[in-house]
Amino acid sequence: MSEDEIEDHSAPLIEHLAELRTRLIRSVLAFVAGMVIMFTVAEPLLEFISQPLADVLRARGEDARLIFTAPQEKFFVLIRISVIAGFAISFPVIAHQLWRFVAPGLYKTEKNAFLPFLIASPLLFLLGAAFAHFIVTPLAMNFFIGFSDAIPALANLIAGEGEFQPSAPSQELQTVFLGSVRESLDLALKFIFAFGLCFQLPVLLTLMGKAGLVSAAGLRDVRKYAIVGILVVAALVTPPDVVTQLILFSAVYGLYEISIFLVAMVEKKRKERLKAEGLWDEDEADEAPAEDGAKKE
Repeated sequence: MSEDEIEDHSAPLIEHLAELRTRLIRSVLAFVAGMVIMFTVAEPLLEFISQPLADVLRARGEDARLIFTAPQEKFFVLIRISVIAGFAISFPVIAHQLWRFVAPGLYKTEKNAFLPFLIASPLLFLLGAAFAHFIVTPLAMNFFIGFSDAIPALANLIAGEGEFQPSAPSQELQTVFLGSVRESLDLALKFIFAFGLCFQLPVLLTLMGKAGLVSAAGLRDVRKYAIVGILVVAALVTPPDVVTQLILFSAVYGLYEISIFLVAMVEKKRKERLKAEGLWDEDEADEAPAEDGAKKE
């Protein structure tokens, strides 16, 4: 290869690297600006995230307060909230920079296929986060805090007092809930991220359907295994509370059925496109289900 050919090949690479640097710098600046802006409202955001716990404590007749055990604990909690919230509000800019970098290398059909998922993914994450904050987190907080009353109440019942209620104050060692700002925030964020990721199921399966990795028929065939898997996930990411686990199972399984419908739509559009291009072979399409049935037998 001559020197001129080497320079012709290296020039586009240098241009791509320069553009990538520009996109990364803009994304980082957007993230830093978002983090600084959200730090000014980090305190109200902390109150909003802690609201389910505060409601549970008020319902129990206790003071709705959180403690911090180190001088710097609350400051770093606010920093953490500003980082997460800053990334959230700067995500449209970051996604736009990513799209501007990737889009020139995509065909028009690939752009039309990729763009809806880029929009749907954050929306579904927000839906999952809202589901976790308004429904799952209050149930979980109520279960975890109320569990401290279950043991003494059960002891009263076994002792024959006849009432399932916490024991009266005594000289014995007792446990009292003093909520830590950091620990309470960690638990609430775990629920938010867990449910936000679970709500990405339709996007993931639809993308796999577009790539030909899964089919609607295949998803229907493994439905019973999917039910077992969703039940296991519900048991792992939620407290040992049947109501919370059933809520998560119902939500994720509903998303699984929606995913089957979306994959079927993708397959239908792909079939129509191949027929229009004259690339669809009816014989091969008919043989594939027959071979699948023979394998099942």
